[in-house]
Amino acid sequence: MPVSSSPVEPEELTRLLIHTGRGDQHAFAELYQRTSSKLFGVCLRMLRERSEAEEVLQETYMTVWRRAASFDASKASAITWLVTLARNKAIDRLRQHREEQLDDPLRLEETADVQPTPAADAEISQERQRLQRCLDELESPQRAAVREAFFTGATYNELATRCKVPLGTMKSWIRRSLLQLRTCLER
Repeated sequence: MPVSSSPVEPEELTRLLIHTGRGDQHAFAELYQRTSSKLFGVCLRMLRERSEAEEVLQETYMTVWRRAASFDASKASAITWLVTLARNKAIDRLRQHREEQLDDPLRLEETADVQPTPAADAEISQERQRLQRCLDELESPQRAAVREAFFTGATYNELATRCKVPLGTMKSWIRRSLLQLRTCLER
């Protein structure tokens, strides 16, 4: 559970995060004390369940401990870096729940009963064809990564592991592919 945090200067958070990256447990404890309320709020707003938010907050700080050395103050402020980690962890949790719901046979039966109108069916078919044409323009590995990311909810980490590429490469593939898809769909 988060501890009440006191206002802190950005430079102080940066210092604490850098020291945490060097393995300083006291800096990590102080960083937690000063930022956990804010990060808990981010998690709670996204997940809407206190127990889920608490779990994601814990996962976030475990990641902070492991990855603090990768923090680069020239790219983002400490609080932005921390909030981004918390937000990404919450998104991963939401995706996990979505996948569980899709695997639930009762949920599948509920959606199977919905019948679109013929006009809506035709529109969806045309949009799907346009999207398929644009996806076909992507290189094979990028196309597969985009499909998995958006149709199954796979995370960057999962995709990078499956494709045996560095995480940064996977993020670049997805970003460039989405830009290419947008350009194609706007034609």
